Amino acid sequence: MYGAPALPPDFVSLPYANPDAPKGGRVVFGNTGGFDSLNPFVQKGTAPWQLRFWGYESLMGRSWDEPFTLYGLLAESIRTAPDRSWVEFTLRPEARFSDGSPVTVEDVIWSYETLGTQGHLRYRGFATQIESIVQTGERSLKITFNTDDRELALIAGMRPILKKAQWQDLDFTASGLNNIPIGSGAYVISDFEAGRNVTLRRNPDYWANDLPFRRGTQNFDELRIEFYGDQTVLFEAFKAGELTALREFNAEKWETQFGFPAVLRGDVIKSEIPHKRPSGMTGFVMNTRRAPFDDWRVREAMLLAFNFEYINDTMTGGAQPRITSYFSSSELAMQPGPATGQVLEMLEPYADALLPGALEGYALPTSDGTARNRGNLRRAVDMLAAAGWTVQDGQLRNAQGVPFAIEVLLRQGDGSNQTVIEIYSRALSRLGIQVDVSTVDDAQYAARIDQYDFDMTTFRRELSLSPGNEQRLYWGSDGVDVPGTRNLMGVASVAVDGLIDRMLATESREEFTAAARALDRVLTTGRYVIPIWQYDVGRIAHVRQLHYPEQLPIYGDRTGFLPDVWWYEEN
Repeated sequence: MYGAPALPPDFVSLPYANPDAPKGGRVVFGNTGGFDSLNPFVQKGTAPWQLRFWGYESLMGRSWDEPFTLYGLLAESIRTAPDRSWVEFTLRPEARFSDGSPVTVEDVIWSYETLGTQGHLRYRGFATQIESIVQTGERSLKITFNTDDRELALIAGMRPILKKAQWQDLDFTASGLNNIPIGSGAYVISDFEAGRNVTLRRNPDYWANDLPFRRGTQNFDELRIEFYGDQTVLFEAFKAGELTALREFNAEKWETQFGFPAVLRGDVIKSEIPHKRPSGMTGFVMNTRRAPFDDWRVREAMLLAFNFEYINDTMTGGAQPRITSYFSSSELAMQPGPATGQVLEMLEPYADALLPGALEGYALPTSDGTARNRGNLRRAVDMLAAAGWTVQDGQLRNAQGVPFAIEVLLRQGDGSNQTVIEIYSRALSRLGIQVDVSTVDDAQYAARIDQYDFDMTTFRRELSLSPGNEQRLYWGSDGVDVPGTRNLMGVASVAVDGLIDRMLATESREEFTAAARALDRVLTTGRYVIPIWQYDVGRIAHVRQLHYPEQLPIYGDRTGFLPDVWWYEEN
């Protein structure tokens, strides 16, 4: 995206991969909930999220050791205009699908057109920015863009490529278990039991076995996903040896509940893997499409009532720091105090549309750590009163006498967030706010989220050091009324839209950083999410036979690190 790639043209492997890693072994992971589809590329149905990453290749692949540098994968060469207004890919002659058939230009063009019109919404925004896509040679194609956006040439290289012939006379949009997409990745689904487990086997004839980009990766013979009703059952399954590896996101649980016999014997290892990516945003999102959360003062009151210090101590022993903004813990994070320099210059055109704190500075409310949180609750009462909400007959009501009542939507098996909401609800009840918690299964949850049928729900957005077009999907105003986008909070801000455009158009890393910091200010002061704790280190418990390289990438805890560059070896 900026500057030159870190690796030379003749690199032998990615810097964090072990090119001599042995092949073999079996890894079993656990998911909660279930699945009713094996097609991860469409809106309908629920597919295991890992399938997109394990079985399908794109024209280019990401290095997890660089914020946004891509290297050729299905494509052996890439040409682009100086202004990135077009990009041309030439396919590798050896590129093959898992059934042995060659990956053709026709497959690539069909994949782009089909995903862009019939695929999941995350693929459709890119399609609207393509002016034309044409074949230019036996193994080459050219994509021309209709938007001034330097990132598009890179995004074009990251779309999954599927086999056109498989879908002749079939409905690509239909979910289900009957037609598994044929990919060009190292793993192929070999077996599954609906809603319970999926097994993938490494293809011994995988076309990229000797490609430098893949050397030392895709080392396991078998990857299996087992499904459980909730995290408690999943954890017990891991303790019993039914799972091979488990990510733990709670620091206190990591310290207090991972002393079971297998750990004490040394059969299970606790690995802590640092990373350098932004915190992203994790917490509880408020739907601004509907009252009362369409008023920022109400959202500020909800933030004041959330006693993070007390809740964090209860849930994690106070071991995990709070997320302070969307890009916190990185150079892209909003800086303390008033906006200055380029950040100020970028925000000033939108001054009339910005909420308090964006220009003059803002920090999340902090409590004294006690259970009562009296000071912040008094401030919350004042904010609610300013928004027209006062206590009448023991309940908070607006001027029309409508009570302040909200529904919190949770996914079945999400015990940790349910505990947090129970603590939070007690504080809200002292303000006269009625809280109803609805816990639903995966299918109901997905359907309601797609239709934005909630007042408040859980929220998680992982962000990178090179944010780009996905920001429009996360909080672009086009996603307010379109069902199924990832703009759950309903952000409709000219400042957000304008800053995303500015971030994507610049050729300067300094200007890009300033635009990201300005965007972070607008999102944070929008008060859309009640942030909780950040995952500042990756905690992975695994059997002792699993190993990973000594050199860690900057995104060391990501899916691209486990299982991609891990390997199985008896000690």
